[in-house]
Amino acid sequence: MSETALGRRPMSSLENTLSALRARMRLEAGEAAAARRVVYAGVATYAVLFAFAAVLHYSVFEEPRLDLGNMVQAIWNTAHGHVLENTTLHGQQHSRLGSHVDPFLILLAPLIWIPSSPAILLALQAVAVASGALPVFWLARKHLDSARAGAQFAFAYLLYPATQFHAFTIGDGFHAVSFAVPLILYAIWFLDEDRLVAFSVVALLAFTTKEELPLAVGCLGIWYAVRRGHRLFGLGVFAAGFLVTLFNFLWVIPHFAPNGVQPFAGRYAAVGGTPRGMAHKLVTDPLAFVHAVADGHKAGFVALLLIPFLGLWLFEPLLLLGAVPDLAINLLSSNPNQTTVQFQYTAGIVPFIVAASVLGASRFKRHALDLSLWCLAATAAVAIYSPIYLGAKDVRALGSPLVSAKAHAVSLIPHGVPVAASNQLGGSLSGRRYVYSFPLLRRRAQWIIVDRNDWSYPDVAWYKRQIRRYEANKKWRIVYSSHGVTVLHRRPTAPR
Repeated sequence: MSETALGRRPMSSLENTLSALRARMRLEAGEAAAARRVVYAGVATYAVLFAFAAVLHYSVFEEPRLDLGNMVQAIWNTAHGHVLENTTLHGQQHSRLGSHVDPFLILLAPLIWIPSSPAILLALQAVAVASGALPVFWLARKHLDSARAGAQFAFAYLLYPATQFHAFTIGDGFHAVSFAVPLILYAIWFLDEDRLVAFSVVALLAFTTKEELPLAVGCLGIWYAVRRGHRLFGLGVFAAGFLVTLFNFLWVIPHFAPNGVQPFAGRYAAVGGTPRGMAHKLVTDPLAFVHAVADGHKAGFVALLLIPFLGLWLFEPLLLLGAVPDLAINLLSSNPNQTTVQFQYTAGIVPFIVAASVLGASRFKRHALDLSLWCLAATAAVAIYSPIYLGAKDVRALGSPLVSAKAHAVSLIPHGVPVAASNQLGGSLSGRRYVYSFPLLRRRAQWIIVDRNDWSYPDVAWYKRQIRRYEANKKWRIVYSSHGVTVLHRRPTAPR
């Protein structure tokens, strides 16, 4: 019998269309849920992997006094009533604000009471940077109308070499400024959603991660004012960021720096040194800035940052504007580390390139899946430049006689006492008020701990002569010596 005879009627074309639409919606909802699960699982896996790698690197004594130890000491001193105090390379006690304005470290002071707190700081940094993939996913899913494209951009962010070296900064450990990467991405997401209170909170946190970051975040105000037309709020954000950065450079750093001297002026000598000098140089010799930037190494640095996202950032130039302060600071510097992605200097660049690329792709929404896939492929192609690959030797070092000797030597140093340490071992002994960088000592130092094979000293012969000098000094007693690791204790002074 026919369907009509059974009391059914043929489906109309409208019903067919609605049925197909419902089926498509169910399919898209299923894809969206699957993409969301994949991203969240990927973020969790990435965070665990990079946290493990960073903690392992610390466990085999590869996290140095400069810079992990500086951060740990500033946090430890803050928790003990000496806010952001550090021992300088010259053995003086000064506020960290005299070199970098990163009061974000104050928020981490409660963690210093947890055993193995330096390792916890490294793990926390990895988790924070990994979480930046979430606002990238949300932003791409929203503007590209595709959860799959959002997932591909999220994984492109995670694989991006500059992101990886913030999750695990193999060169010198932990930095407050690495937290700016996810904070800025959350700020962009909240601003895009018009959630101005949430934006203000994360923007203010990002302000506290380094002296130039307020200006970078402030540039989001220009993007918001033009894109959304909310000029009063947007220009207010920019003005606040600009003024705070100006205050940091012109008052905070000179005020807290030893003798009021800008600590990094030497890196910018070719372009005027200080902010005032640069302003004068810009007027009197603008070509000096061109010469400072025109360098093959620096061109490679810029290419490694920009090429993986295939130029999509060009289509959202106002958002990319936030990367300009850090790009300028790095490219004008004579320090080659500032134009190498394996250090922390790209924190104010990464989030703007990624977010601008996502919104740039939205101009080609019909090709969103293809563009996001190409970006993922491009970042995957350069992802081998990774701290995970460079840190693979840490697995082999774990449990070696040398690492065991270092662990035993470090365990001999009493908690809290002043110590002089070689750079690599100093990263594990900076949770105290006074820690000196060997061979500099002060009268307070009661212990010396050195590793003869510390590769971070440029003049190895001179460094080893200093070790032999103290070993031969009758004022010091050798407590332990094995595999090139030596611990000395100052002999008590005979009463007069």
